[in-house]
Amino acid sequence: MPKTPPTPHDFIPLTPPVFHILLAISDGARHGYAVIKEVEKRSQGDVMLSTGTLYAAMKRLLGDGLIEETDSGKDVVNVDERRRYYCLTGLGRKVARAEVNRMVELVSIAEEKRLVRNVALARGR
Repeated sequence: MPKTPPTPHDFIPLTPPVFHILLAISDGARHGYAVIKEVEKRSQGDVMLSTGTLYAAMKRLLGDGLIEETDSGKDVVNVDERRRYYCLTGLGRKVARAEVNRMVELVSIAEEKRLVRNVALARGR
């Protein structure tokens, strides 16, 4: 019997490191060190991925078909040819969106329960 292809919901909830990795490469290919720095910068230092955590997660993401190696990041200035660049696959993008939607639903419930005030208003939107 043929195996059915995975759906985005087969992968969620994502672990925080995996979600941060998917976010970091969602807008373009990056090599591992650039992913670490992007996550650190975006989280204002609250999330620090170790190289061990990063590469173990990336190995799983590659195996699951959520990310892939690409040459597209290598057209930037001062590129190091030894680095491997990674980007989201179509499935990876769908999984990241499914996780965002799951989180939005949870925040909405927290607002209804008055655990947080309206997040959009709190951010000045």
